[in-house]
This record gives sequence, C-alpha cells and structure tokens, in this order.
Amino acid sequence: MTTAMPIEIDAGNGPAPLGMAPEEFLRDYWQKRPLLVRNAFPGFQSPVSPEDMAGLACEDGVLARIISHDRASDHYTLRTGPFDEAEFPGMPHQDWTLLVQDVDKWDTDIRALIDAFDFLPRWRIDDIMVSFAAPGGSVGAHVDQYDVFLLQAHGHRRWQIDARPHPDLAFRDDADIKLLRRFEPDHDWVLAPGDMLYLPPGVPHHGIAEDACLTFSLGMRAPAAAELMADFVDSLLEQSDESERYVDADLRRPADGWEIDQAALQRVATAMRRLRWDDPAALADWFGRFMTLYRSVTSHHVQPDDRGRPAIEAALDAGQWLARDPWTRVAWSRAGDGARLFVAGEAWSLPVDDARTLAANAHLHAGHYAALAPASREVVAELFASGRYRLQTDEGDDDHADAMSGARHAS
Repeated sequence: MTTAMPIEIDAGNGPAPLGMAPEEFLRDYWQKRPLLVRNAFPGFQSPVSPEDMAGLACEDGVLARIISHDRASDHYTLRTGPFDEAEFPGMPHQDWTLLVQDVDKWDTDIRALIDAFDFLPRWRIDDIMVSFAAPGGSVGAHVDQYDVFLLQAHGHRRWQIDARPHPDLAFRDDADIKLLRRFEPDHDWVLAPGDMLYLPPGVPHHGIAEDACLTFSLGMRAPAAAELMADFVDSLLEQSDESERYVDADLRRPADGWEIDQAALQRVATAMRRLRWDDPAALADWFGRFMTLYRSVTSHHVQPDDRGRPAIEAALDAGQWLARDPWTRVAWSRAGDGARLFVAGEAWSLPVDDARTLAANAHLHAGHYAALAPASREVVAELFASGRYRLQTDEGDDDHADAMSGARHAS
C-alpha cells in the first residue's frame, strides 16, 4: 500500500528549509504537489520592514503595486507605482496590499536568501517579491503558472489552497487583475515567521493577512511555450539567408494543379529545416541568451565604465573587487570541449572552468581573476565596460544598497 505524501511537515524534524533532502523534495513535490514547511527558517527575522517597502515603492525604476479590496462590493482596485511617500501614513488600517518586485536586486540581505534554494537551477529563479499587507489585505484568490515559495517574514498570513485535481480556473470579468471566479479551498493554514509554503504551477490559492505582515515570494521563471517559440523563430529569422527558399527541382506534372500535395509539404519541411530547428548548439545558444535577458515592464539601465583592463587589474591588486550588477542574469552551457557564457542576452565562448567561475561568483576577487585564461579576462573587461561589473571596496559600496538606504530614510 502506497503511503500518501504529507502536505505539511516541520523542518524542525529534518533539514531546513525543506524538512527533507532536496532530492526527495524534487522527486516527490516539485511541480507535483504543494508543501507547507513549518520552521523552514527557524527564528526568522525579516531584514526589511514595512516602512522600507513603502519607501522603496516611491523610488523611480521600482515595480510596485497596491491592491485594495472593498469588502462590501468584493471589488479589487489596482494601482501602480512609483507612489508618493506622503500617501502611506493616510492609508486605511485594513484591506490593502503593497507588492514590490525584484527586492533581491535592491537589498543584499534579501538577495542572500536565494542561497538557501541552491537545490534549484539558479537561472530558473526570477526574483523575490515582497508583499506588505495590512490586516485583511489580500490580492484575491488566483493561480500562478510558475513555481513559488512563499516565506512568511513578519506577522501572520492565512493561506487557503485548492490542491485537488482539475480545479475551476475560470477568471472573474469584473477585476483589473486575474482573479478566480470560484474558489473552494481544501486546505487552510496560518503561517508564522519562518514558515514557508511551496506551490507548484496551477494551484489556486488565496492569502489573507491576519495582522500587518510581510511575505517574501521567491518565484521561478517559466516562459510560456508560445513565448519560447516566438523568440526562437525570431532568432532563426535574424540568422536566415534570403537565398534559402522553397525549391521544387524534382517537380512532376500534378494530377490537380490546385492541390498542395504531400511532395510539396515535404519540400516545405526541408526548407524550414535549413533554419536549424534541430541544431542542438543553436538551440542552446538561443536559450541561454533568452533566459539571461531581464524581462520586466521596468527597465534597468547599467552604467558603462570606460576604464580599461589595466585599471581593473590595478584596482584588484589594491584589494578592490568586481561586483556584478544585481539585475544581470547569468548562465552557462557546455559547447564542445568548452563552454558558452551567457550574460544579459549576450554570449561568449570560454573554458568550462572560467564560465563556471564567472557565473557562480557575483563578486570577483583578485584570486578569481588571476585564475582566468587571458581571453576570459578580456570578457571580464568587456562586461565591465558595458556596466555589468563595477569596482567595489567593501560590502557597503553598492549603488543598489545605497538606493535601499535612501528608501529607508525617505520612509
């Protein structure tokens, strides 16, 4: 007899943050079933406050939203930032939520939380969104099409989910956001700080603040198949040769001149194969570029630096290091005997060890740099020139940390 998988466990009885070995989680839960982990982060204390989030939501370039709920009419209202800091003291005492995306890009303590999820491909992790909710605050019952880990950081939030097969996923037509028309939960929990709920794609859920609370949402990037296809086709078209066309040198007199016969369709397939649909190297190169592009409705502008390689090397020798821009997505893949390094939608050929080093280390110290091949050092210089790296002298010397500090001061 097969024992049913538990939907709730206590990480106090097993390794944090999953309460089980990562291999067990990936085998039994990942994209298969939800899991509530009590004490995933025992004694957790939020590194950011509600006031920090309010201040950050007022900054230009920050993707922030406020969702308010009118209980009498069951109507949800969506507003997008940046917001005026003067409006937060006058906000209602209940029934609203502030959502701030990409907080891991702005705050180093939030970014450090990602290390606890090293059992997942790093290139799959999208961002950490932080939501502050006043008592009763909610974004409504909804469904996500990507995996998400919901870590309770401060206060308490009630989570209701429908984990049954084939739930009703019809949307309401009277809301600015995609809310479920019907929601019938079969599980109901209140999460305290340090508790974490994992939800695979397609599980209806509804979170309601029991008191003023903060929730951290680590979301995975999961492009729709149509998005993948459209981008891949665009990349193939950019590389296509106009001289490659439909040809029919083997043409025979047709029985019916209006019929598109099987021979014609075979010629179409042959012509399209010339676009390298089935070339594994081309697929890997496209996918690496695609997944390392930062795709958000907000735009982040890196700051180019025209100091050359000698200046970089002198700074490294003096004890400085190169810090990768937090918005810069990085991945690598094998290519023959070497590797392809993907950075922000661009690609370079490097030795495998160098690609690993540059992908895995957000901070490059002199030792890292010295171990690189000469060609790889040129890549580092090129990335520095384009603003993907900047020189730092200590952990606090960070443009984005400065912006977070400014947000804290403003709030």
